[in-house]
Amino acid sequence: MMILSPLLKHSVSAVSLVVSLACSVHAAEPQASAAPDDAVADGGAIVVTGVRGARPRTVADSPVPIDVIDTRELQATGRVGLKDILGNIVPSLTVPALGGGGTSSGAKPISIRGLSGDYVLVLVNGKRRHTTSLINNLSRVSGGSTPVDIDLLAANSIGRVEVLRDGAAAQYGSDAISGVINFILDASPEGGEFATTAGSHYEKGGELIQQSVSYGTRIGADGGFIRFAAEGKFHDRADPSGAIVADSVDLYPRLAGGARDPREATIDRNRAGNYGRTNRDYIANGSYNAELPVSDVTTLYSFSTISYRDIKDGRGQFNANNINSLPEIFPNGFLAKRRIWETDFQITAGARTTIGGFDADFSSSFGRDDVKLGAVDTLNPSLGPSSKTSFFMGKQIASLWVNNVDFSRTFDLGLAEPLTLAFGFEHRWERFQNKAGEPDSYRDGGYVIPTGATPFQLAYGGQRPAASLVSFTGTTPADAFVLTRNNVAAYVDIGANISQAWFVGVAGRAEHYTDSSGETVSGKFSTRYEIAPGFALRGGVNTGFRAPSLAQQGFSTSQNTSIIINGDRVPQLVKFLAPNDPIAGYFGAKPLTPEKSLNFTAGATFESGPFRLTVDGYQIRIKDRIVKTEILNSAEAKAILASPEVTAILAARGVPGISSAQFFINGVDTRTRGIDAVAEYTWRTGSFGDFKLNAAYSYNKTKLLDVAANPANLANTILFGRQARADLTSATPRDKLVLSGEWTLGALRSLLRVTRFGKYTETGTSQTSTTDDRTFSPKWVTDLDISAQITPKINVAVGANNLFDVYPDDMGVIQANTGAGLYGNFAPFGLSGGFYYARLGVKF
Repeated sequence: MMILSPLLKHSVSAVSLVVSLACSVHAAEPQASAAPDDAVADGGAIVVTGVRGARPRTVADSPVPIDVIDTRELQATGRVGLKDILGNIVPSLTVPALGGGGTSSGAKPISIRGLSGDYVLVLVNGKRRHTTSLINNLSRVSGGSTPVDIDLLAANSIGRVEVLRDGAAAQYGSDAISGVINFILDASPEGGEFATTAGSHYEKGGELIQQSVSYGTRIGADGGFIRFAAEGKFHDRADPSGAIVADSVDLYPRLAGGARDPREATIDRNRAGNYGRTNRDYIANGSYNAELPVSDVTTLYSFSTISYRDIKDGRGQFNANNINSLPEIFPNGFLAKRRIWETDFQITAGARTTIGGFDADFSSSFGRDDVKLGAVDTLNPSLGPSSKTSFFMGKQIASLWVNNVDFSRTFDLGLAEPLTLAFGFEHRWERFQNKAGEPDSYRDGGYVIPTGATPFQLAYGGQRPAASLVSFTGTTPADAFVLTRNNVAAYVDIGANISQAWFVGVAGRAEHYTDSSGETVSGKFSTRYEIAPGFALRGGVNTGFRAPSLAQQGFSTSQNTSIIINGDRVPQLVKFLAPNDPIAGYFGAKPLTPEKSLNFTAGATFESGPFRLTVDGYQIRIKDRIVKTEILNSAEAKAILASPEVTAILAARGVPGISSAQFFINGVDTRTRGIDAVAEYTWRTGSFGDFKLNAAYSYNKTKLLDVAANPANLANTILFGRQARADLTSATPRDKLVLSGEWTLGALRSLLRVTRFGKYTETGTSQTSTTDDRTFSPKWVTDLDISAQITPKINVAVGANNLFDVYPDDMGVIQANTGAGLYGNFAPFGLSGGFYYARLGVKF
């Protein structure tokens, strides 16, 4: 609790907003408490994701593949966020260590089935969750995505997680192309629990302290309840991994006469402060989940989540011999740090009742992610030695309001079971706002380094350092924008058992957007046939879509990126343009349109006593995927940027001259093929305890089918080049194997998980040479959690993530000399080695 208090005090204004909304917003959807652990293990858990109507379905008899992860499995880990927890459990989900720069290092992107997090729909208690406002514009893995940030959900508030591994746009709408993740909040009506976890990496620090508490109580006289949950985390940055710059590389300017600065012998030569676990995080997450029956047929319900996150993230190491490291401010160079202050909440309310024989659900949900961006320990060198070192860079705010009306009932048509008819309507309102930062975070102060006799003046006298911040750039008034849109949708979903062994389901959905996304129609067909008791075939086909996010449609910034030359970072000023910007139009940009998908899935399930096996193959074909162009800096591109028309537009916006440009396009068509296999076995031995064994395997391969052609005026400029193509197809492991075994004997319990991460490739920037490409070999990573129930109310545990301290392949001394890091960037198991922890839980 000592962490929760100081963290939560930052969220007073957000709490007040939530309370006021709770009084005015009303309406939501069926909820379910966590299934018993044995039911989950035996495949008997009742699932609600992808299922409409009253007919209950289990994991075993679902016509589409669904995984159920219970709360005990979520908590048996020292990992700090749901991204890393699920990345360790779900074979098809990958979280790269460093997907890229910008805010992506603090709020890491995810990849599922080889596709970015944009293509998976996230629900909480069956209701659409709002997305993050932090666009991954600098990320290479899942670049340009704006997915839901699941780390802003309290892990101890989750009763269970249902992962639907199939397209479901016809049921839920935009984003549900690769699947659906439904976080079902804990609905335990009574009791509470407090837990504290502490841990650290073996050698590199990165200390963690996490505290959580939950409590439930009954309300009303007919089964009502309310349950609260809160957690607070402090997670420190870890020491950089293997990024030592050689003694022969100068970190300071040479003295007069060419002698080396004597400080070269004493300075810390590990210069990749922005490598590995780079951020220090304070996070506070909270929630409530409530139901109140008010009659025999009507139940009111509400749930809410709220989060506050404070991140300080090292994003750019600059040596003292860099022209932007003004010695009057940073005589020894500096590590620029990004600051993120984020407040996030969602509140849902609704009623379930019966109208005219139909089960009806009315709900309304409002969510908002509000981010303030800043920078510290950096400078605007164009302001000279008078530059301050702390800056406000702007704000990004994403809002979503969703209203649903759902109806369902069964009809007895003489089939093996009654036919289920479900239909409903949805209205969504979305808003994205990008606010400008302070002028010093982006302006050009015009400072010229004076000539003189100091080593820095001898090296750079008479030259002008970079305009705006080093390593970052604040949002200019010209880049600020507000976009809104409305969406209305209607769906119908029909399912029936034609015979006792044969199930058939069909669904359709029509949507209308008030922006360039226009109208879309999706359909789905699914079926399951039980050939013999315990053995069934299943499959289906569905079409889907993903509307471009408002952030992708309007995002614009002047960004300072950099390349590494001789161990030092050389800034480049790149203009990221909105697709409808007239400057982007000179490069052939057009308003973004929805991505369309066609999915096929086919599989088999086998069940016999305590053993269950599911194998499902799939193909996801996506047309007009939204991607970032290359950073356009060819002779053609520079000619356009230097043209009178573009120069006039930039001058009117107060933007200094830029060296290159970049923007989003509907640029590629892709096909992803894969297979998921899950086997589970429960062995109850009596005196030797119970064993629960699980093996899960995922394989996927993405192929580029088509790439948008260059416009006529860019015949020799590459819009989507070799590195960008490779990042789509090979930057994450194609396969992943997770083997786990849980042994319970009386008060003792142990969980051993061994994960094999397949090979992946980090491609260099050259459009023709493969010299800088590096393929990383597969690695086996072991996690162990051992717990003991000391008393009925007290549980203690110790464990280790990456027990044997596994690292990615060593890139060698030459690469390390650049200060770019020794192990690449994309490792899905991190760059800081093993992590040990201890956990205490107390029930009350």
